[in-house]
Amino acid sequence: MANFKEDIAKVKAFVFDVDGVMTDGGIMPIGDGSDFIRKYNAKDGYAIAYAVRRGYKVCIISGGHGNLLRSRMERLGVTRMYLSCMDKITAMHEFFADYDIDPATTIYMGDDIPDLECMELVGIPVCPADACSEVIEASRYVSEFGGGKGAVRDIVEQVLRAQDEWAKDRQGVLGVASR
Repeated sequence: MANFKEDIAKVKAFVFDVDGVMTDGGIMPIGDGSDFIRKYNAKDGYAIAYAVRRGYKVCIISGGHGNLLRSRMERLGVTRMYLSCMDKITAMHEFFADYDIDPATTIYMGDDIPDLECMELVGIPVCPADACSEVIEASRYVSEFGGGKGAVRDIVEQVLRAQDEWAKDRQGVLGVASR
């Protein structure tokens, strides 16, 4: 196994859990309970959208569900989502096969026990600072930031900086240049 900085320079894809990774894990059911309000970090969202624009494959695999979640990910440019997913490893294999992705060049960020099997499959398993102890032990990198508090931005920015792909344009989430 090479060192972490050498390995992130080869990353081609990111896979993220949602609740506890892109959020702090808090959810508020709305209506009949078929959807939830989640609080996301805008910097995490920007990093995901930026990675998508730079050509990286980004996949969401989550036991969570809801139209608000789907809408958020679509707005960021994520096209591959497995929501209400109780078999994350099968979803991972499908994602890899459909896009001809080498798991060794993939980052998976999870925070809890259902993520462990996926973390074992990829070359670079990572987690937020507040992940459960089993996930922290399984990770090659633990962000200094908690879930929903910049952990996603942290790892995406590190990868893109290592590949000289960070800050190549001044576009917003939707790809519109700022003035």
